[in-house]
Amino acid sequence: MLLQTLNTPKGVKITMNNLIIGTAGHIDHGKTTLIKALTGRETDRLKQEKERGISIELGFTYFDLPSGKRAGIIDVPGHEKFVKNMLAGVIGMDMVMLVIAADEGIMPQTREHLNILSLLDIDLGFVVLTKCDLVNEEWLEMITEDIKESLKDTFLENSPVIPIDSISKRGLDKTIETIESMSQKAKSRDISDTARLPVDRVFTITGFGTVVTGTMISGKMSISDEIQTYPGDKKGKIRSIQVHGEDSDHAYAGQRTALNISGIKKHDINKGDIIAPLNSMEETMKLDVKLKLLKDCQRILENRTRIRLHLGTREILCRVVFLDREFLTPGESSYAQLRLEEKVVAKRGDKFIIRFYSPVITIGGGEILEPNPSKRKRFDEKVIEELKIKEKGSTENVVERIIKDKSSQFPSLNQLSISTVIPKEKVKNILQKLSDNQKVIIFYLLNDIYVIHIDYYKKLIQDIQNQLIKFHRTYPLKFGIPKEEIRSRFLGSIKPKLGESCIDLLINDKIIKQNNDKVSIIDFTVKFSQLHKEIRDKIESIYTKEKFINLSKEELIESLDYNNNDSKQVLDALIDTGILVLLKEDIIIHKDVYLNSLDEAKKYILKNGSITLSEFRDVINTSRKYAVALLEDFDERKITRRVEDKRVLN
Repeated sequence: MLLQTLNTPKGVKITMNNLIIGTAGHIDHGKTTLIKALTGRETDRLKQEKERGISIELGFTYFDLPSGKRAGIIDVPGHEKFVKNMLAGVIGMDMVMLVIAADEGIMPQTREHLNILSLLDIDLGFVVLTKCDLVNEEWLEMITEDIKESLKDTFLENSPVIPIDSISKRGLDKTIETIESMSQKAKSRDISDTARLPVDRVFTITGFGTVVTGTMISGKMSISDEIQTYPGDKKGKIRSIQVHGEDSDHAYAGQRTALNISGIKKHDINKGDIIAPLNSMEETMKLDVKLKLLKDCQRILENRTRIRLHLGTREILCRVVFLDREFLTPGESSYAQLRLEEKVVAKRGDKFIIRFYSPVITIGGGEILEPNPSKRKRFDEKVIEELKIKEKGSTENVVERIIKDKSSQFPSLNQLSISTVIPKEKVKNILQKLSDNQKVIIFYLLNDIYVIHIDYYKKLIQDIQNQLIKFHRTYPLKFGIPKEEIRSRFLGSIKPKLGESCIDLLINDKIIKQNNDKVSIIDFTVKFSQLHKEIRDKIESIYTKEKFINLSKEELIESLDYNNNDSKQVLDALIDTGILVLLKEDIIIHKDVYLNSLDEAKKYILKNGSITLSEFRDVINTSRKYAVALLEDFDERKITRRVEDKRVLN
């Protein structure tokens, strides 16, 4: 039993070379007996298992190889009724021992287990031929050849076939020697990845509380880590850890692990849940996958067929929606979207098995390409191309594709980390590489990092430029469109400050330019006709001749001997281009007067430390109305700051 108590002395040596070995094979072919012979421990723990002489639930134990490497062993049920329990145990296996009884040979569950192992991309293992004491040498030789022939074109082709007798221990040394040798070829696991533990058992221990067990499939967990159950939102903390039955401060990818969790009750965790860090994964009701039907499947799989999905240690009902065909025949592969009946969490690259809803038989499996997709349109070439990239591309390619798809939302580093189930630091490094290669643009804002694809940025440039060009054609005497209007129209779905940063980038990149609160295309200038030039000169003359003229817009327009519409257009153009400054709705002064007034205010404050309204009024020789309007404008632009009844420089 993996976890007998949670207060045994610490002593397990944590290495990155832990090995998980699994058994597979038909019922009553000696899997449990083999494990007892190797380890000295019984993996059948349930009363009904001992009474019936068969494994129903998964069994776990371990032993040390001659090299000192600790090997965990998973004993899976062989009965066809318990294949779903077998599937839960396959997750995390590094190596498999395919157990075949010498007196019976390959049987139906032997083939089904072998198919499952192949679909889950387990490619390391060998055959253990049990019950050899029940057959003679001639039969043993014949059955060995038959097994080798049956294993052609599988990952066990040319693998060792070791005859053993678990009672007399014959062949056990050879089995251990083979495990030791093959362990050198086991795939390494990334302990820097997001920690994930698929739960295969959950129970309570008096005085300790909730305990979950499983095989760590990625990352690292430590005592006091805050964790969450997925799917769901139950949060807790790791109180203690056991690895292969002994206390440890940490658990690493590839280790059989038991976690004692505080803050979560037993009934809040189910077999099949994932234990992972807080807010590190995203629930989904859809999965984009590459699906493969077994060659020996006896039926075709039609679009929208209801099937059983085995993902991690969980079984979920779903419907398969083919994206590139109407049905799948034995031996074929297809891109598909699985529409689930319950929420799950997953990561790109996770393997899975599918079984018919009824009769419940294994028919195929595949790999997850996108764990959080939108609803896909069938027979869409863009969708198929995207899935091809996600199937064959590097992690960098996939992150780039996700950014490209979600650029209109300005995905954050945190969101990308959750959707890809990749730690933030790794995603950050990928973003930097993509930025260095000019494939994405990064925004540092609001205590997070946001990113868009360069293609989206180019399209945004084109759309905004087209809008501004259209505006300039319609209103040739107006400087441009209010900056806020551009942000709202083209970037209204994201946070305002993020949208403003993007507009500012367009200005910095000299795509557009800004004057006051308006923006225009970079090379736009207001072009006056001869008539408009005359009106312009006359208006400028009025505001330069009398610095603080008490005229409203309407009064000024009426005072001119021109068409009111022409006069209004020119007046608005002069305000837009900054030649005239609009302080309040009806208070207008020339920019030279404005700048001179500002200069006088600064000089006075620098000399005297501050300036009052009356002092400022006297300095620039104007009325209280204009002095108030100017000082309030200086405050708005954060040039000055009001302190009681005085102004000081900011």
